[in-house]
Formats: sequence, structure tokens, C-alpha cells
Amino acid sequence: MTLVDSLRTRTEGRRGTLVIIALFAALFLYPVVLPFAIYEQGVLLLAFLTALMAVSWNIVSGYAGYVSLGHSVFLGLGAYTGGLLAEKYQVNPLWFMPLGGLVAFVVATLVGMVVLRARGHAFVIITIALLLSMQVLVTNFPSITNGSNGVNVPLPFWSSDYQNMPFYYLFLVLLLATVAFAAWIRRTKFGTGLLAIREDEDKAAAIGVNTTRYKVLAYAVSAVPIGVAGVVYAYFLSFLNPVGAFALLTSVTIVLSALAGGRGTLWGPVLGGFVVSIVSEVANVYGGGSQSRLLVLGLALVLVVLFLPQGILPAVAARIARRQAAKKTVEYTDQTGVATKRTPIVVTPRSAPQAERTPAPLLEIRGAAKSFGGLRAVDGVDLTVEAGSITALIGPNGSGKTTLFNLVTGAMPVGAGEIWFDGTRIDRLPAWDRAHLGLGRTFQTTRLFKSMTVLENVVAPLPTASWGLMAKDAVSGHEAERARELLDFVGLGRFGDQQAGALSYGQQKLVELAQVLMLEPKMILLDEPAGGINPTLINRMVEIIRDLNRQGIAFLVVEHNIPLVLDLCDPVAVLSRGKIIAQGPPSIVRADPAVLEAYLGPEWLPAEPVPGAVLDQAALSAKGS
Repeated sequence: MTLVDSLRTRTEGRRGTLVIIALFAALFLYPVVLPFAIYEQGVLLLAFLTALMAVSWNIVSGYAGYVSLGHSVFLGLGAYTGGLLAEKYQVNPLWFMPLGGLVAFVVATLVGMVVLRARGHAFVIITIALLLSMQVLVTNFPSITNGSNGVNVPLPFWSSDYQNMPFYYLFLVLLLATVAFAAWIRRTKFGTGLLAIREDEDKAAAIGVNTTRYKVLAYAVSAVPIGVAGVVYAYFLSFLNPVGAFALLTSVTIVLSALAGGRGTLWGPVLGGFVVSIVSEVANVYGGGSQSRLLVLGLALVLVVLFLPQGILPAVAARIARRQAAKKTVEYTDQTGVATKRTPIVVTPRSAPQAERTPAPLLEIRGAAKSFGGLRAVDGVDLTVEAGSITALIGPNGSGKTTLFNLVTGAMPVGAGEIWFDGTRIDRLPAWDRAHLGLGRTFQTTRLFKSMTVLENVVAPLPTASWGLMAKDAVSGHEAERARELLDFVGLGRFGDQQAGALSYGQQKLVELAQVLMLEPKMILLDEPAGGINPTLINRMVEIIRDLNRQGIAFLVVEHNIPLVLDLCDPVAVLSRGKIIAQGPPSIVRADPAVLEAYLGPEWLPAEPVPGAVLDQAALSAKGS
């Protein structure tokens, strides 16, 4: 990004901020300027509530990608918490706003701990079931909830001359607080972890993101603002009943608002909440009642899915970006510059060699096996990787190399055998715990989080399971500084603000390596680091590997570029049909008859006999003929 582009982006950002401030200032002044517009104030305060719920829903469904279709259950829980206590003790319900948020948080945590340990559509179905079952429970426990008779909430303590103005400001302040909360989450490592889960959950786990913890926490915190607002909503209505408090239509409105405005964005759900609320009110008033409103909302949902799948704000932003791109000259990437310009870096103490290491290997694989039906992809593999070494794992396609990587890093469960890393048995640990021990991994086909910026990709990894680390700012402060250092180290510092998906394939491989380095690894598994990239960048990759290895990081490398392997790696292990058929120094392995037959071929036979290698020359000559 050039200096001019950077200044233009900052100017546009300030302009957008000023527009938002002006709009909210107008909303604050509206009841003062037009104090007798009672109906309009009522419409707007309900729009504030809808926007607040859409922003909250966006935390788990927009950021993390797990869609909840029963999120209005937390509005009902908050409303009944405040309403029942206010009726019983005849006090102002607003005193129970924190309790409404707490009840919503606890219920969401309990449900999330059960459902979000797995993936798939079960979460969507159970969120709907939770909403409908809560309606049934409230109806059938009249001794606690008054059942179908409902709850009479004490009337507002202020004079009727103020009408709904206090509620108007209450909901507006809650909306602003919720937006600020969502913006803060988006800036933290917790927020980048949620986006990583949305993009690629398995990759997120591989870089240390405890996906179960993140999903449960996202679902729980997304319920809190709605639970707090539910108490205010009960006070506003002054009467509650199970059907109205736990209405499925409210959940549909929340989802439609976020989708219409732009799911996953900060201000999209706010815009969508205003649009949907106003359209719904117009349909209700001028269309003949609630049935026409249902029809309008249903049609709106279909139209949004078909014609605005990304939402209003993303569609407008994309259109503006296309217009600006048409006016710019194309900036070509200097691959040679990327390959040579880098900043030296010192790896962290966790990556440095220990003064007193145990004699055991850093990585030890004992009899590892994995079958897919009748196919034994990995068949009793025994392999060790010493601390500080660069070990190669080579073999023909389909020999089980990537599957073995998946077993080591936890992407797949081990069928049999044991895997030990730095003295700890890891084959029963989840992927994120292995990353926290210092085990990093790149992929054969790069798996960056394409919609996130390059800087966010590098910031996302978590080297420890610390809760405090999740709350750290991801786009500024120490974490961002370290990420920029790593990008400078691989020669891509100037690309930090670009989307990762816009980089070339070779650049993405370098970013993925920088991403792994954020874990402060003791060992990195590289899956075909030279595959499919510009030859100029291969030399850059080799220099980086050697530099990191000199500072104590061990490597296990899968690669088909045999000259690179022979030059870079020692020792070398050869995998064929799921079994290790040879391992040792490159000069010995390249002359092994089994390796020549299964993988290299006779053209790799050395010109002179290699000491320690036993060659059946007659057999090789006969095979070559």
C-alpha cells in the first residue's frame, strides 16, 4: 500500500466516523427537538432494541459463524427475570438489569458447553428448541412464572408527561454500549480467534485457538446485552406473557437485521436493525396488521439471501472499492525484493535450545497407524526428530506423509500407537494443546484466513491457553508489534493491511510461516514449503528455515524437491505405502535400493559407491532395462 493510498484510507475512515457521530447526535437530539413525536419515538426505541440484539447475535453468528435461530430467548429470560422480581418486591425493574444479563450468560454457557463441543447443524436446531421449550416451561410452571396469566410489571416511576422519552434514551445508550462491546471484541485476540473459527475451524485449532472455549464464550457474551435489554423491555411493556416474551418472530427479525445490514461487520447489524424495524412497522400500519408484517419479513429474508447475500454495507463497500480500483494503476509485486529484503529477528526463549535437555528426542512417533476403511494410510510408523535438527520426510504421493502430519498435530485421531513431544504424550491432546506445547505446522495447500488482513492472520495464533492473552489488543500494542516484526522477517511487512487472499501463493506460504512463528514453536512441521511457489521465493524460504534452525527451532519437512531436501535436511526418512522404508543421512538414503525402487528411481544412484550403503547393482541394472 502506497503512502497516498494509506492517507486516503485514513481520511475515508475519519469521514465515516464523523458521519456515524453526526447520526447518533441527531438521534440524541430528536426527542428534545420534537418532544411530542411520541409515536415516532416508540418506533425508534424498538429499532434501537432490534439493532442491539442484531449486534449481539453478530458476535457468535457473524464473527464465529455459528448461526443461532433462537437468540430472542435471552430477551425473554431478561424480561422475566426483571419482571418477576419487580412484581414480587414492587421495586423498579431497572435495578435488576445486571441480573438479567447474568441469567442470560449462565443459560447460554450451560447450553453452549453441551452443544458447541461439536459442529454442524445441531447448534442451529437446539437454539430454536431452546426458545420454544422456554416458552413451554414458563407456561407450565405457574407457581414460579404465573404461567399464561402473565406478569404485571410496576409502572414507570416518572411522570406520564415524559411518555417514552426515558425508554428512548435507555435503549439508545444500551445500543451504543453494545456496539462498543462488539468493537472491543473485534479488536482483541479473542475476536481474531472467532474470525479464524469462521474461516477454517481446523486451522484455528492448529494455531492454538481453543475452539470449544471460544465458541462457548462467544455464545455466552452475545447473550448478555440482550438479557440486560430484556429487563428494560419488560419495564417498557409493563406486562409479560410467555408467547410474547419468547416469540420466534423476534429471532427471525434479529437474523434478518444482521443479514440485511452485513453479517460479520460492526455497523451492518445496526443499519439492518433500523431498516427491518421501520419496514416492519410500515407493513404493520399500512398493510393490514401483523399478518402482512410476517409476509413482508419473509419476502425480505428471501430477497436478502438471493440478491444481497453479503448485506447492504459489504455490497456498498465492494462497489466503492471497484470504482476506486478502476482509477488506480496496477501495482506489481517485486518478488525479488520480497525474497531479499527482510529484517533479522530473534526467536523467543521458548524456541531457544534449552541449556539442559533430556536425551530423549523432541518428537517421537511410536507405531503410529491410521486406517480409512480398508486402506492403511499410516502403518506402524516409528520416527524420531531430534531437537535442533532439520529432518526430511519424503516419499511418493499417497504414501501417508500428510496423514502422518495430521496425526502429529491432532487434525486426525491416531488409530494406534503413541506420539510424544518434548517428553509429553500428545496423541490424546486436542490440537490447540499441542500448539501450546510449541508444535507448529504449515499446510500443503496454504490455509490462511483469506477474508482477514495479513496482520490479523499473524496475530491470531495463541502460544498459551491464558485467558488474559485472549483479551489483548490484536491490532495494536505488543501483539501487533510482534506480528509486524515477523512479517518483516519474511519480507512481507508492507502487506500487513492487505487481505490475505489477495497475496500470491508463495507470499501466502511465507505469511503462514510467520503465523506459525507467533506460536513461539520448538518445532515446525512444513508440508511442501517449496511446492507451487516462485523459484525466487524458494531461496528465501530456505534462508528463513536455516536462520530459525540456528536459533534452536527443529523442523520436520515434507518436500518433493529432492535437490532442496538433500541440501537442506539431515537426516532424511522415506515413507512408502504408510511405512518407513529408510532413514538416515541424505547420502545414505539416496543410495538405498528400496528408496530408489519405491521413489527416486535409478537416475539418483550416486556416481561413486557410498560407504555404508549396500547396493544390488545387478538388480538395479535389470530393473532399469
